[in-house]
Amino acid sequence: MMFLWNAMAVGLKEIWAHKFRSLLTMLGIILGVSSLVAMSALVKGMENGMKESLIAMGGLDKVLTREQDLPPRQQHLADEAPGRTIQDVEALRRSASLLKVVSPEMALRNAVLTRGNRSVTPSELCGVWPAVLEMNLHEVQHGRFFTALDEELAANVCVIGTAIRDELFGSPAETGREIIPLGEIVHINGQPFVIVGLLRHYEGEMERKQRELREQGRLADQPKEGLQRKRGFGRSGNWAFRRKNETAYIPLNTMWLRFRAAMGTNNIPDPRLTDIDIKVAGLEKMEPALQQARNVLMLTHRGLEDFSFQTQENSVDSINQTIRNARWSGGFIAAISLLVGGIGIMNIMLASITERVREIGLRKAIGATTFSVFCQILVESVVVALVGGLAGLASSYGLVHLLERLTPAANAPVITIEAMLLAFAFSACVGVLAGLIPAFKASRLDPIQALRYE
Repeated sequence: MMFLWNAMAVGLKEIWAHKFRSLLTMLGIILGVSSLVAMSALVKGMENGMKESLIAMGGLDKVLTREQDLPPRQQHLADEAPGRTIQDVEALRRSASLLKVVSPEMALRNAVLTRGNRSVTPSELCGVWPAVLEMNLHEVQHGRFFTALDEELAANVCVIGTAIRDELFGSPAETGREIIPLGEIVHINGQPFVIVGLLRHYEGEMERKQRELREQGRLADQPKEGLQRKRGFGRSGNWAFRRKNETAYIPLNTMWLRFRAAMGTNNIPDPRLTDIDIKVAGLEKMEPALQQARNVLMLTHRGLEDFSFQTQENSVDSINQTIRNARWSGGFIAAISLLVGGIGIMNIMLASITERVREIGLRKAIGATTFSVFCQILVESVVVALVGGLAGLASSYGLVHLLERLTPAANAPVITIEAMLLAFAFSACVGVLAGLIPAFKASRLDPIQALRYE
């Protein structure tokens, strides 16, 4: 143990004696370690953002019922395909016992909400039932949602998200107070609607932290135009939360009578829904629940398979594949940087041995063994790599802080202890590998020839 400490002390003295040369030698290790940590932080932030979005849009137990072309064996019956209708919804609610929630949606494309001289196009304007709250994990913060009476009377009422409120009535940062526009009238494609509810404002974890820091004065204020109204729509933040804040809902029957009944072909109203979303009673029941739903829909569609199911598990697999590819790509690039750093260490250690030939010969002449000389040079190489690794870990914080300012808040990079330990371990391994050849060369020196070396 004493020998090891002495060898490390000699290595540190060598670094200190040749500061600039040692810095250039360690630069490859510093860049490799910092890039490995920063890459891992970026991928972790991207993973957090994707999974946060997945949960925000309804969770893993949500399943989308999509329209699809009929299989080849049924192509001749394409004109008879009914599409998704309210009859499907009623049948699923009545017969599919493994489904927890069934939520129909009828969307209005290119809708425009106006109030005075202000207008906005929401990300989503749908006619829905109250089941949409549980389906999409929405929460009414002020006012109420639609009642059975609103649905029966096809009342002109709406519930809006906070981003739409900010666009039409002014954001809290713009007006100095939070406006709750209950009872106010807005026009949807020219038709008046009364706002009866305001959805909760949704934001990701990183956005929430940044907002709190900004409110505490620890982050610089954003420019008014960028933060208040214009930033609210489509500019920044987690896309899932942004979409939820840009949502407007009206009763399903209202959507049908006011907007969709006159949109069919040949003056025949089109009864098809835009979406039918379902939630299963539990993830462990996903397969039997989907089979049950498929059986019900095959009955209502008279055997025509013009629908398919899209589960969130498909999205999870896609996320995992994306993260895996990003990790491999970033790790490969960082490994190249560490390899370059190892070559630099090997080069400088070979030069150091040339300078210290007489010293090594003298040590062997007075009794130093081949193994002790080998260990001395190897430990010095590892010390250089470890010092570079520590410097790389320190510089990675600055690099990640820079990346935080360049990436969206939802995907802000996150440094993990595992990544730091892995990067530091890699730097140690590079030090060992880079020191093997110089250590072997030094240990094989003949003491007589070394003492005669000029």
